[in-house]
Amino acid sequence: MDAFTPASGGAGAGGRRPGGTASASAGTGGGVDTATGTSGAAEAGAGAAGPSRAGTDGVRRPAGGTRTGVGGRTATDGAVAPADGRAAGAVASRSASGADTGVGTAPGADTGGRAAGRAGDGGAVANASRPATDGVRPAAAGRPEPTGAPAGRPASGARSRFVAYARLAKFEFVLDYYLSMLVLWTALAGSVRFASDTWTTLLLFLLGEIGVISAVMALDDVNGIKDGSDRANYLGTGGTPLRPLERKPLLTGALTVLQATRFGYLSLLWGTVFWTASAVAAPERPMWALVVTGLVLFAGFQYSWGLKLSYRGLGEVLIMGCPLVIVVAPYGFVTGHLPALVLVQAVLFGLWQILVSCYSNTKDISGDAAVGRSTVAVHTSARGNLVFIGALSAVDLLLTVGASAVGWAPWWFFAALLPEMALRLRQFTSFSRNGDALLARRRGVVAFRTGVAGIVLANLIHFAS
Repeated sequence: MDAFTPASGGAGAGGRRPGGTASASAGTGGGVDTATGTSGAAEAGAGAAGPSRAGTDGVRRPAGGTRTGVGGRTATDGAVAPADGRAAGAVASRSASGADTGVGTAPGADTGGRAAGRAGDGGAVANASRPATDGVRPAAAGRPEPTGAPAGRPASGARSRFVAYARLAKFEFVLDYYLSMLVLWTALAGSVRFASDTWTTLLLFLLGEIGVISAVMALDDVNGIKDGSDRANYLGTGGTPLRPLERKPLLTGALTVLQATRFGYLSLLWGTVFWTASAVAAPERPMWALVVTGLVLFAGFQYSWGLKLSYRGLGEVLIMGCPLVIVVAPYGFVTGHLPALVLVQAVLFGLWQILVSCYSNTKDISGDAAVGRSTVAVHTSARGNLVFIGALSAVDLLLTVGASAVGWAPWWFFAALLPEMALRLRQFTSFSRNGDALLARRRGVVAFRTGVAGIVLANLIHFAS
């Protein structure tokens, strides 16, 4: 159950009942208060002055939390934040006649940075025709609507902004993508590896890769803040140490949506320029390398943006296919061909990435489902998702051993990847027992880096012999 799903409570003593509804007579101004609770026990309260009234809006009233509105009536207006520090969500609409209607949602539905003791948008005047919200808007068709980011300090100064943009681009995480250069460079024969045109081609491709990946990550975050999925997936979990909130500068308020969108488009332009320059400078330009590079350039940033391919069931394909291409394409630009050994290593490189992301998707099921993102984890049962992850893990092991068995790689190739295979087995078997998706994801990152080290070692030995 995520932060956008109301929770129900049982009936209790003291006049509390689930989904309770109470109405009270107006004060001297003739205002009528009606409140409907949907998130737990409804609690009766009385005003501090004027005619007494009882009202429930799905939140508990703290002592002294009264206010006086127009017309001489009193109303309690303070919402106590739940134990995890998030304000209880409440939506209220105020009519010109002074009538108040409040709909309470589950505690934790709002993480908009409002302090405890505030409900609505702080409007104490009842005689106003405007809606007042507490950071959560009613969702259409069960989808979480975009909400304001938690209160945070905007990044100021060159260093702070650089750090914020680096976090927007997920630079710490996607450093693993740039290991593709190390894999393909060590897969080159010694005479080609140190040639000047090789260095020029690979450097230009790497610079373009940084731009393309930064665009994908930035625009994904912009979409995530707009549709509410990042709030559900990061704040809805209580901000566990495995998912630091600092990774999402739009949620913390360090960057604005406009800044992030502009950064995404400029990064895409950067990537396009440098990938074009890499192809022009390349000693070889096989058609297949040009085509797959163009496909990644076109489709990669549309993972969550534009065509929103991850919403159309193509997310896993992109997560595996894009890392695969950034190994084979520059290799093709340098050599003009694609041997089986490099193809195997590229497939493993992409497969290891999806064996990180599929665990993230497992953790994000409720948030992704709420916004319509189509992942295997969303569309299958828990058992079906486990079977899918198990199948991917089995392919990893079978391809590693099979490549050595059929001659696509040296017979000893699998031995260099034994540590990765051991970590992969541990990742899957542990997850199948405890269901801890974020721990499995972290272990997947370790397995990925270990596997890359094994491939690099195998390449260096192979071409040194």
